Amino acid sequence: MRLTLHQLRLLLAVSREGSVTRAAQRLHLTQPTLSGQLRQLSEQVGLPLFERVGRRLHLTTAGDAVLGAAQRVEQELENLDETLAELRGDVVGRLRLAVVSTAETFIPRLLGDFRRERPAVEVSLVVLNRDAVVRRLADNLDDLYIMSRPPEVPVVVATPFLSNPLVVIAPTHHALAGRIDIAVRALEDEEFVLREQGSGTRQAAEHFFAAHDMALRPRLELGSNEAVKQAVAGGLGLSVLSAHALAHAADEGIAVLQVVNTPVMSQWQVVYPAGKRLSPLAAAFLRFLQARAPELNRTAQARLTAARR
Repeated sequence: MRLTLHQLRLLLAVSREGSVTRAAQRLHLTQPTLSGQLRQLSEQVGLPLFERVGRRLHLTTAGDAVLGAAQRVEQELENLDETLAELRGDVVGRLRLAVVSTAETFIPRLLGDFRRERPAVEVSLVVLNRDAVVRRLADNLDDLYIMSRPPEVPVVVATPFLSNPLVVIAPTHHALAGRIDIAVRALEDEEFVLREQGSGTRQAAEHFFAAHDMALRPRLELGSNEAVKQAVAGGLGLSVLSAHALAHAADEGIAVLQVVNTPVMSQWQVVYPAGKRLSPLAAAFLRFLQARAPELNRTAQARLTAARR
């Protein structure tokens, strides 16, 4: 059996587009031409690669096997391009990142700085909650993943690069704002605005209060840090957020409460599946993050100090 790179790329395109028609349009081919080439591929394999259920095409078991090989070949070719570029002294290629939503407060700016050093680099950034990032990690869809709580499954390599202090926030007019050494129990009757289920920040908050034999009372569940801050400023409850999300807390009507045993400290970590070979570009970005970590830590601490005044 002799399969060509061209045939494998056609199969990849159909799989990604979900239909022969859309794949043909993207590849600038006619639908009959693409269908004919897929038939030739199936004949070479000796098994059908697709089956039609209703109006949709679905890969057969044989199609899944060939698609997996096509994806591995594509990845190896990308790795080869990046390795050769590094040997030439120029790190280029596409960097694929998936990050939890709180990291969007600093990762896009860092990516901009990284690209200014390497203008030929292309970047794909996906911002999701922790559960969704973990699913992408399990499927090995990206080069690197950034989160504060790596999963136990799948087994991963995790490299800490930045502190992630979590603090309790309230509207500036709250009765506890400005007080010091606030006991955790003083928050027992407070209602909270929380991130959605699956958020790493929410999980960390729930673990913190559970350690003090308290359960959070969620009044609202919201899908972004910005929405949480606006709800807190509007007096809808307290919350727990990363100090990295508090660029202008006082101006936004938010105060950081000086609760005993806070900030709750964790670490931002760069994560990838154990056994994965990092591309030269991904390794370069990891080194870049580690080099910038001291500056980012100082910024987070300055924000926290300003918000506590």
